[in-house]
Amino acid sequence: MTTAPAEILAPTTEPAGQDSANLAVIRHFARRTRRGALIVAFAAAGMSALVAGQYQSTFAGALDGSALRALAENPAIRILFGPPVALDDPGGFTVWRTGTPVQVLVAVWALLTATRLTRGDEDAGRADLLLAGRLRPLDLVIRCLIALGAAAVVIASAVALALLLTGTRPAGALIHAAGLLGVILTFAAAGVLAAQVLPTRSAATGLAVAVLGAGLLLRMLADGAETLSWVAWLTPFGLTGEASPYAGNKAAPLLVLFAFPVVLTAGASVAAVHRDVGRGLLNPSGCRRPRTRLLGSITGFAVRRTLRATAGWALGIVAYFFLVGVLISSVLRFLQENQRFAELAGAAGFAGLGTAEGFAAAMFGLLAIPAGLYGATRIAAFAVDEADRRWTPLLALPIPRRRFALTEITVSVVALLALLAAAGLSLWTGATIAVAPLGLVSALTGAWNAAPVALLSLGAAVFALGWAPRAVAVLGALPVVGGFLLNVVLRSVEAPSWLTYLTPFGHLASVPAEPPNWSAIVILLVTAGLLVLAGLVGYGRRDLST
Repeated sequence: MTTAPAEILAPTTEPAGQDSANLAVIRHFARRTRRGALIVAFAAAGMSALVAGQYQSTFAGALDGSALRALAENPAIRILFGPPVALDDPGGFTVWRTGTPVQVLVAVWALLTATRLTRGDEDAGRADLLLAGRLRPLDLVIRCLIALGAAAVVIASAVALALLLTGTRPAGALIHAAGLLGVILTFAAAGVLAAQVLPTRSAATGLAVAVLGAGLLLRMLADGAETLSWVAWLTPFGLTGEASPYAGNKAAPLLVLFAFPVVLTAGASVAAVHRDVGRGLLNPSGCRRPRTRLLGSITGFAVRRTLRATAGWALGIVAYFFLVGVLISSVLRFLQENQRFAELAGAAGFAGLGTAEGFAAAMFGLLAIPAGLYGATRIAAFAVDEADRRWTPLLALPIPRRRFALTEITVSVVALLALLAAAGLSLWTGATIAVAPLGLVSALTGAWNAAPVALLSLGAAVFALGWAPRAVAVLGALPVVGGFLLNVVLRSVEAPSWLTYLTPFGHLASVPAEPPNWSAIVILLVTAGLLVLAGLVGYGRRDLST
């Protein structure tokens, strides 16, 4: 019996083993993205189907040509909501009303997931095992992007299916879904590129979020000033608008859009080849003096951990609400000249938009969502640091674990209230510049009216920290994201009024247009406090998660 030489067998066995390893790594990334992708797909598809169905019952045939022209020509409406195109079509109306929120939702998910799977795994040492074999950092980058690309296809397909099932035209649904796919791929690639350039997950996430904010700002500039309309071709959000789903159904902007992820992926690949594992292309100098400010106490350390993230959230919230304040007078004039839009807005659940207080109350009603997400992400960051063993040196000190958690929670609550105050102050500043009739006290009262719902979200996150530390972000976001979607669904289907009390948003009054609902505020705050207390009890009893 003869045996083949080893050098003959090697070429036939190595590729098979390599292919198996490649598929295993792709499945590894896919398993870690599927839950978030399915949640985002459900939310995006649900919002799209809900608005398309609401159009049939509320808006169909309600807008004439002159009203649509007035809406399209109003710069304030274009800046806030994007260019209104094909509003006489259920699909076009759905894209106009949900396009930007859905795109921001999927973009944030994509970039956060990308930085978590790449730079986050390297920071925590989880990538070391994969890189100990034949795989290189470039291989992980490519396989991560493949998994994210598959998730992007699932999300875009879900939105397209939802639009088709609600009876919208197939061509427009496919163009809109293709644009959404391009946005997801762009920000997934942006997150991966940032993870190759910067040495920490927080820095990479901050850079990717800054890119997202810049893209939104460019879209607003392009929509607000006709002379700057060309700027829309420089941002994914502008290119999806240029594609004009359900109107022009243009393919050329989508081709430009899909060039973005290609270029960003190429940049990420080059960066992955030219950096060391655990480091980025840009690394802080090891010669600088140590920065020990605020490290003298637990409270100071918690404040230091919170400052950078809070500054980023504050920048986005302040910029948006300042813009809203500046545009209040323009929106009020438009609604006074086009009473039909005010009536339709009231039918959709946004009553009272004809006054400055009513418009501010509607905007502040949405403020609970970013504020609640901020609180949930702060507690989620605490849980992630525990799992990554960054808390181990501190927990070795003779200080109770609950004290660390309680200090972090207290600082997060104070920062959350400061964010709300900043939103109210910025909206009032913008309204004052635009000579809109809105007082400072009214603006601050309206902003702080969102605090109970936002704190309920933070309380849910703390509860999860104690009893389900792997689900802190999901459970923390549930009161604001899930509550808002449920509130919209119940209003859209004209459900009995008592059902709206199943959501925290159904308990809040439209402040400053109405007096605060103090009984509801007390109940929500007590509920949030009980969730925090239960979470601290669970946190003190459970083992550390690793």
